[in-house]
Amino acid sequence: MNKCELLAPAGDFRKLKWAVEYGADAVYMGINEFSLRAYAGNFGLEEAGEALKYLHERGRKGYVTLNIYPWTSEFEPILDCAKALEEMSADGFIVADLGVIDAILKAGIKVPIHVSTQANTTSAQTALVYADMGCSRVNLARELSFEKIAEIMDRVEDRIEIEVFIHGSQCFSYSGRCAISDYLVGRGANRGQCSQPCRWSYHLTEEKRDGSFMPVFEDNRGLYLFNTRDLALYDYVDRLQNIGVKSLKIEGRMKTIHYIAQVLNIYRRVLDGVSVSDEEAITLLNRISNRGYTKGFMKGYMDPQGDYKTDSADYLCDSRMVGHTEETNILQVNNNIAGGETLELLDHDKVTMYTMPKLMKTTNGALKQEVNNSMRVIMPEDFPKYAILRRIIK
Repeated sequence: MNKCELLAPAGDFRKLKWAVEYGADAVYMGINEFSLRAYAGNFGLEEAGEALKYLHERGRKGYVTLNIYPWTSEFEPILDCAKALEEMSADGFIVADLGVIDAILKAGIKVPIHVSTQANTTSAQTALVYADMGCSRVNLARELSFEKIAEIMDRVEDRIEIEVFIHGSQCFSYSGRCAISDYLVGRGANRGQCSQPCRWSYHLTEEKRDGSFMPVFEDNRGLYLFNTRDLALYDYVDRLQNIGVKSLKIEGRMKTIHYIAQVLNIYRRVLDGVSVSDEEAITLLNRISNRGYTKGFMKGYMDPQGDYKTDSADYLCDSRMVGHTEETNILQVNNNIAGGETLELLDHDKVTMYTMPKLMKTTNGALKQEVNNSMRVIMPEDFPKYAILRRIIK
């Protein structure tokens, strides 16, 4: 039986560790240059080597994004970077540009090439062209339905691995190939600098009535015409796995540790055969910042009412992370916590309730009835590492 890889984002080394803790089989990360998330934190080459070593020691894989659309003068430094990463035993390069793919292959670099979703692969024929070139995997365009993915799987057989995005933010434009940010603020989306103007408020004006806004808005701040909801395909995991999809990818190199932990908590359990109801999945996904959820094109069509959040660009969230542990039992406080308060505890594969002691001992020896985000609290020895405490605020 095919077993899908669960592929998680790692915007920096800290987030990479959380992804590993919460069950990612592999992570993808960007180098300071040549990545489509210029503001994600990213890794220097030396740190990337340390991260790959960390992953390999724990039986996980690390893929590196080289997915910008480069200028002519950038090919040589991209190849230098790729050769350095090959020496560090990178498990794959995520590449969008055809010229970069060709250059890496011709240079004899042996790292597997994974074709990025930015390449807009929507057919078996195109996937097989990449296979013939020597690529190992294709991340399909997000504009495909389940039926179209199944058709691609039937045609490609085992000639190339197929990867599918299953969760996270979606771009309004076709597979992320957008120039709105370039035009409006001079920041190139295809250079990793997107300012997300699709999330802004827009009005219509009549050209002869300067400053007169047309009444198309849904609230007093305007109409968020291009604002897509977040993808959430937890209920497609089994179906995608059964047709042979190799890897299920989660978006979010710029997201928080809370996001990484909660999303992986759900998808890891589903992949491991644990029954997660729709009610439970949505309840837990609403604990993290989101724009509402959708099945996107996976269901075969886009619904102007259900797939776009046009009334507001604000995030939704019904919890607040108030504290977390990492490698020790020391709780880093992120928000005020009252002694005796009962909070929700996210701990790897489970979510439970936890009541704080009425007097909390801080690392400077003080006993406090209330702590705030400048403090660190000594938790019991058996308190879980890499755990999150959150307050429900709905």
